[in-house]
Amino acid sequence: MYLAVISADMKFSDIFSEEEQMLIEQYASVRGRTVPDVIRKATMEMVEDDLDAEACRIALSGYEKGGRTYSHDEIKKEFGLR
Repeated sequence: MYLAVISADMKFSDIFSEEEQMLIEQYASVRGRTVPDVIRKATMEMVEDDLDAEACRIALSGYEKGGRTYSHDEIKKEFGLR
């Protein structure tokens, strides 16, 4: 996995092209948010999506190796739910 190190003195223009900057700024303005907030939220959503996809791959791999599945009714019965 590759992690880019962004120093505190990097500028918005060091990371994004002019077109990307304009798009992000317009998006933030229309949504009533700040540019850092938009970038932070987009980054966190990407990280969470990647982690979810990895968890799914791991679960699928376990299932394909003979893992057991349970129906909703089996789970409800196991936990004493209706």
